[in-house]
Amino acid sequence: QVQLVESGGGLVQPGGSLRLSCSASGSIYSISDMRWYRQAPGKERDLVAAISSGGSSNYADSVKGRFTISRDNANNTVHLQMNSLKPEDTAVYYCNAVLRPHYRSSYYDYWGQGTQVTVSS
Repeated sequence: QVQLVESGGGLVQPGGSLRLSCSASGSIYSISDMRWYRQAPGKERDLVAAISSGGSSNYADSVKGRFTISRDNANNTVHLQMNSLKPEDTAVYYCNAVLRPHYRSSYYDYWGQGTQVTVSS
């Protein structure tokens, strides 16, 4: 079994910061890309940031310059540092990993359960 568990969400005032973390555990052979998505009420789930196993990253235009994605390959963990938060950043944030479990021969998408981020005064 493979699990992705997010942490770090919460309520923050506009202009504040939060750091999300996601840890992948279980019978993992290899992890390729790790990503953060978000979904606001009534909207589709959108990609926020992604990072490859080699450390190459890309971001949605709406968060460039404010968010930073990083990963710790030794611990199968990805982080999202969110600065200068805006009310429009309010959403449920989901961790996604493209990984190969030991018991499968290909890579598959795995998702965390989501963590709520609310930006409000």
